[in-house]
Amino acid sequence: MSIPPVTPHPSQPVSFVRRGSRLQGRRRDAWAELAEGLVIDVPRSTAADTSVDPDYRFDAGASFGRTAPLVVEVGSGLGEAVTHAAELRPDTDFLALEVYKPGLAQTLLRIDQKSLTNVRVAQVNAAEALSSMIEPASVQELWLFFPDPWHKTRHRKRRLVKESFIGQAARVLVSGGSLRLATDWSDYACQMREVASASPLFANLHGGERTGADSPLTQVWASGVEHLVGGAPLREGKDKAGTASVSEGEDALGGWAPRFDGRILTSFENKAHEAGRMIFDLAYRRR
Repeated sequence: MSIPPVTPHPSQPVSFVRRGSRLQGRRRDAWAELAEGLVIDVPRSTAADTSVDPDYRFDAGASFGRTAPLVVEVGSGLGEAVTHAAELRPDTDFLALEVYKPGLAQTLLRIDQKSLTNVRVAQVNAAEALSSMIEPASVQELWLFFPDPWHKTRHRKRRLVKESFIGQAARVLVSGGSLRLATDWSDYACQMREVASASPLFANLHGGERTGADSPLTQVWASGVEHLVGGAPLREGKDKAGTASVSEGEDALGGWAPRFDGRILTSFENKAHEAGRMIFDLAYRRR
């Protein structure tokens, strides 16, 4: 199937909230000493430090100094997953997209500690980067692990994984490339599965698997764990976080992937396990 054309960046709510970007201590030093050559100098379209000039194109060959398969992680956080994977796969190049400068500075520290040469980072809004900055059909794998779930119904329009994101993912992935998603909230997992499975540009690598009692969705509904938010009982009259639309019965659709063994167990995921929440993995192939 043909790759969707580049479209102008839509005027829509971003999927993140601005937080402090001040660097201190080791992170400040890491940015000063390591940014050159590792941080992509992205031209901006606005005053926002996460914007992307729509005419800018990332040249992976020039940045890495070689031609190699490219993996892009959206929302790389503190860089735990991307640097771990890069260490195990030296013949693959990795691009980490993140909006928070302190997280990118921490990733630089990890790159330096592991003496990695196959990781680059960019402070960008992923929706803009996937729409124009990254060349069509240039990415072998696209990862999005534990994005902000935006629990409240009125905020769900801010979720990153929706129909437009799936089109952007299809644009940058090579034919046969992989889209990997993970979340620890059932309602967002259902949304991810719905929009990705509805696209003719993707095939679920585990379609029909893990249904009924074997489904993590069935299990989380039965456990009632999502009645708890941050370990505290939900206040009477409020919706369950992440499960306002679906909350009982058995999951007849399935399609959940086994845990992606290329994803290191991060501190964030450990917290989800400690809270008793289920992890939902999805894996799709670009047709």
